[in-house]
Amino acid sequence: MVFSSWPFIFVFLPVTLLVYFQLNRARRTVLGKAWLVLASLFFYAYWNWVHLPLILVSIGLNFLLGRRLARWPAGGDLRHKRRWLIAGIAANLLALAYYKYIHFITENLAWLWGLPVQMDPVVLPLAISFFTFTQIVYLVDSYRGETGHYDLLNYALFVTFFPHLIAGPIVQHSQIMPQFNSRWTWLPRESNLVKGLLLFGLGLFKKVAIADVFAGWADAGFDGTGPLDLVGAWVASLSYTFQLYFDFSGYCDMAMGVALLFNIWLPVNFNSPYRATSIQDFWRRWHITLSHFLRDHLYIPLGGNRAGRWRTHLNLVITFALGGLWHGASWMFVIWGLLHGLALVVHRLWGGLGWRMPRALAWGLTFLFVNVAWVFFRARDWDSARRVLAGMVDFSSLRTVPLADVPTEALAWSGWLGDALLRAMPAQLVAHLPALLMIALAFCIVPRPNAIHWATTGVTDAKVVAGTLVLVAALVATLASTSSVFLYFNF
Repeated sequence: MVFSSWPFIFVFLPVTLLVYFQLNRARRTVLGKAWLVLASLFFYAYWNWVHLPLILVSIGLNFLLGRRLARWPAGGDLRHKRRWLIAGIAANLLALAYYKYIHFITENLAWLWGLPVQMDPVVLPLAISFFTFTQIVYLVDSYRGETGHYDLLNYALFVTFFPHLIAGPIVQHSQIMPQFNSRWTWLPRESNLVKGLLLFGLGLFKKVAIADVFAGWADAGFDGTGPLDLVGAWVASLSYTFQLYFDFSGYCDMAMGVALLFNIWLPVNFNSPYRATSIQDFWRRWHITLSHFLRDHLYIPLGGNRAGRWRTHLNLVITFALGGLWHGASWMFVIWGLLHGLALVVHRLWGGLGWRMPRALAWGLTFLFVNVAWVFFRARDWDSARRVLAGMVDFSSLRTVPLADVPTEALAWSGWLGDALLRAMPAQLVAHLPALLMIALAFCIVPRPNAIHWATTGVTDAKVVAGTLVLVAALVATLASTSSVFLYFNF
């Protein structure tokens, strides 16, 4: 079930809220938690019920192992305890590897050994990357003795709570379970309802009115077959850069907004990353909880920055290469991760020199690098990426293009304005003018305060009115759209 779909907005969410707070009002808080777990499992199974047993088995086994680790005898063998933790993490990663990477692994081994390998397709279960990482975090916390007082119901709610289940944020039990156990969250709170609806409306608008519009131009550029000229290539790359930005930002706003309706504050996962002035700053703002997970559970165990400069650089590259692979079973994701890892190494080397760069230039270089790296993230394969990158440096295509060489469908939008526009500017620019104007608008939006800050601080009547208008506009756009899934649902 997609946050931007009418069944979620008009049926699932209102019914879930109403029943949950009615049970709490009747002092049936345990039943209220059970209702949220059942509703979240329905939310998950609505997409494909076949994989419901997988998440149920995963929850049961991880809970039992976490409970064993959390209640380990004080004088017990710590090496044996550590082996149980490693076995639990390995089991979770093996399940993830089978469902998400088995074809990638076998295809590459077959290519390496020159053997023909045929496998039946394996359907990727929804959200397996996110609930796997969430449960690994729980096992590590259990190993540290921080989860012994949680029962199966609390653990199931921690894993399945539907606002964060499908695409994050990756949460720790200590971030949300104390909130569910607090009596201050058991009944509706007007301030949280207002903030939650404001955030949800802004996120919905970002998704259906901005990200989905950019998607058409990005798909046309990346999924085409012919060569791209300079303008077309930059339109394609920037369209995907902003599609992903507003899609993921919109999802994060909606997830936090929905959680706030239940009086639950999720950790901030997206903090205006395109305002970053360095690649390190970017990763402090983009998918923040994933960055923390990779740092705490991969970079630091590899040695972090404790083993000398060059080992630190290697640890960064390995961490981000694996972080790229986490996004999908493709060498394109690995290349994207390697680029970011190498960029962080360059950032550290530059910082070691003690030199500083003008802020505007630092922002421009950071954004340019992020935009170019997204090409590999979006491209189906190397040829597709090379096609877009080649167009982005094809300055010879800026020469005047005869009108006859411009595809008719590229000018279809202009209507009666077409003749006047073609007299005023090159046909290439006219063909891409709607996208160029939308990209310019996106650049104007990026420096503004982010939605979370706007919606949760200093709520005024003017903000409520503005938020209501945005929500209504977003709902109208939702009913008129095909409601495509969020991009991070694919990961």
